[in-house]
Amino acid sequence: MQDSPYTVVGAGAIGGTLAAHLHARGVPVQLIDADAAHVAAIRRKGLQLQTPAGATVSELPVYGLDDAPAELGRVLLAVKAQATAAAAAWIAPRLAPDGYIASMQNGLNEATIAEHVGADRTVIAFVDLFADVLEPGVIKDGGSGAMALGEYAGGTSDRVRQLAQDLSHWGNPTVTDNVAGFLWSKLGFGAMLTATALADADMSVLIDRHRPAMNGLAAEVFDVAAAEGIRLEGFDAFDPASYVRGAAPERNASATDDLVKWLSTQTKTRSGIWRDIAVRKRPTEVPSQYEPVIEIAAKHGLKLPLVEELVALIKQLESQSIAMGEEHLDALDRKAIDR
Repeated sequence: MQDSPYTVVGAGAIGGTLAAHLHARGVPVQLIDADAAHVAAIRRKGLQLQTPAGATVSELPVYGLDDAPAELGRVLLAVKAQATAAAAAWIAPRLAPDGYIASMQNGLNEATIAEHVGADRTVIAFVDLFADVLEPGVIKDGGSGAMALGEYAGGTSDRVRQLAQDLSHWGNPTVTDNVAGFLWSKLGFGAMLTATALADADMSVLIDRHRPAMNGLAAEVFDVAAAEGIRLEGFDAFDPASYVRGAAPERNASATDDLVKWLSTQTKTRSGIWRDIAVRKRPTEVPSQYEPVIEIAAKHGLKLPLVEELVALIKQLESQSIAMGEEHLDALDRKAIDR
């Protein structure tokens, strides 16, 4: 299997970025994507990656769902969370006996993947990167972030260490038995970034301006993580311990200052959720990411009023029954203060 190419299923912001970096390191990689226009553009002019250091073009094998290879070895799954079940079902009969699927996605998707291919053929992964698809075949990469890799069934392995080494052109992936700690931290951070999609302004500005809502959203997610026995892990400029319920106010304020400063330096100033709603006019993966968190919370007798309101607002933005506006964040601020 080690000689087989990596297959990136979902060649969008995350998948396309990682594929380009694998290719740059000389690692064989092929792409599969359901978007016919994206596939056609890559076939015609290569996968174009715009980075802070300049633009690159990767000439890669790329397939649609109808002409994809019959057998797949090492699969990096990078579809939207809501497409996980369908993608895993499509991959399962094609996955080699010694192959695996690594979830390079947002949210908690590994259990769904394991239902289709087994826990022993599922790699749990955390990826934090800032990238957007600008047009078919063109991805803007805001620079490397953080990554953690491990075995969904527990522990680490040679195949995970090999994956980390092969992705070293992109960054410095951490191999760990606590990827779940990173994923839950990202869910807290992601709730804050998702909330910025409620208004038409930069992430750094809105997080700074609406700290009660941001603190409340992260704390609710981390309440669930604590109930699940998760040990949270920090990454990039995000310190989850500063947002757990009961964190010292001065520590929280300092952490948010640092986070706002870091976000203001990123070339990507708006979230992917904002882009899905405002630019691409398509459903987001927010419900698929956070409704499972709400369900897990209910099992522990926990209420998540801010997270539930956030999901409801995003759905209303998707259906265009409401418009973006900072008044939504003002309302979340008030709800957080009153809680």
